[in-house]
Amino acid sequence: MELLAFALAGLVLLWGGVLLAFARPLVARWREPVLRQPVLVIESDDWGAGPLEQADALQALASLLRRVHDRSGRRALMTLGVVLEVPDGPRVAASGCREYHACTLADARFAAVRQAIQAGVADGVFVPQLHGQCHYWPPALLAAARLDEGVRAWLTAAEPGPTEVLPAALQTRWVDAARLPAAALPAAAIAAAVAEECANYASIFGTPPKVAVATTFVWTEAVEEAWARCGVEAVVSPGARATGRDAQGRPAGVDRAMLSGQRARAGQIYLVRDVYFEPVRGHAPQQLVAGLLARARQGRACLVETHRFNFLQARDASLAALEAGLAAALAACPALRFATPLELARALRERDPAWVDTRWRPRLAAWRARLDEIPRFRRAARLSGLQFPLALLRGER
Repeated sequence: MELLAFALAGLVLLWGGVLLAFARPLVARWREPVLRQPVLVIESDDWGAGPLEQADALQALASLLRRVHDRSGRRALMTLGVVLEVPDGPRVAASGCREYHACTLADARFAAVRQAIQAGVADGVFVPQLHGQCHYWPPALLAAARLDEGVRAWLTAAEPGPTEVLPAALQTRWVDAARLPAAALPAAAIAAAVAEECANYASIFGTPPKVAVATTFVWTEAVEEAWARCGVEAVVSPGARATGRDAQGRPAGVDRAMLSGQRARAGQIYLVRDVYFEPVRGHAPQQLVAGLLARARQGRACLVETHRFNFLQARDASLAALEAGLAAALAACPALRFATPLELARALRERDPAWVDTRWRPRLAAWRARLDEIPRFRRAARLSGLQFPLALLRGER
């Protein structure tokens, strides 16, 4: 008996050591709010200034979303990460690529695109949010065009083209990626650029942006501070903030990880978007459903990332995949709730009891479902035997 007691004491000490070693991420996931019911948000980036065929794609998307309802009768909705300008190619060409000139979303040639967005907003199926004045840093684009013929051709094209064809590093707005590794932007330049884009957003949509998502998910704390001064309440992230681009052009310089519901130092609520659904890249409807079910077990909202290119390159197939995914999501989770990111952020900030579950059993089950995502914790729990008592915390939500 004494030997058994000694062994049990040693096991408890071992488990305590594992828990202590991972205390910070374990506590963070315990504090993270647990939602009462599954929540789905379809988030789509890059809309606005750009190819003129967007208008037809937006109309088709709105028609699809109007046909889909959750149990409360609310229509399915899609956020539109809006880009407010592209280059005015002929004017840039006339300057010999020495000067940048913009063609903004307010230009007459984008009238049909604006109308399609506004009609969807009026019907409650589109929710615009700030993606950026442009999907690049203009001085960096000019500098790159002097060295890269492909960038130069895109920059000087007669008709607005898709930013998706630019090198990934150049699609980043909040660093200077003309040369790699990318250089940081001055805080004053960031502040001026954010103030300009927020004012331009308000002039088109009638209200300042409340939700922002950085292009290519590369941004800095200075950007968040500038967004806060303009009234942005929520920042959409992939769960980490990359602040630069490395020598290979990859996102780098991660200076913060975040969970949904956590606050930025500037005051915004972070929302995590980490389920991907790009039909053009072979993602089937089941990928959307699998992501939703996993987030539901974790007590989290499912923010699904999809991009404009799906609905421009293969519109009919992508629309069919999205409709099938939404139907399968509603079948898998009958209590599914469609929501806007701003509604979700405010509910998480206020710990709204209509959204957030405070009961111990659901919180424990959700917390247990979140643990496997912690780097190295799963292996440590398996090697120490801690996985067995943790398995008892699994439960139906």
